[in-house]
Amino acid sequence: MKRLLWLGVGLAVGALVVRKLNQKANEFTPTGIATSLSESAGGLVESLRSFVEDVREGMAEREQQIHEAFAAGELYEDKFADLRDDAQPGSQEGNR
Repeated sequence: MKRLLWLGVGLAVGALVVRKLNQKANEFTPTGIATSLSESAGGLVESLRSFVEDVREGMAEREQQIHEAFAAGELYEDKFADLRDDAQPGSQEGNR
């Protein structure tokens, strides 16, 4: 009876190992590689779409802030002027 139990356990483990090896081997066939590439490309496209949506939302939000500041008569604060090379009109850098 004990031998029969261990024979059953061995058969079950062997079947699982063979099944996993077949699945791994299928990943390296042309069909498996094509499937993997199409899933990766789909994920990349979706990530890119998500990024573009986030950028557009940020742009719209910043544009709304600028419009509100202009409507209120406030001076627009350019947070990125020091990062650009362009000089403001009337500044010393522009007169070189």
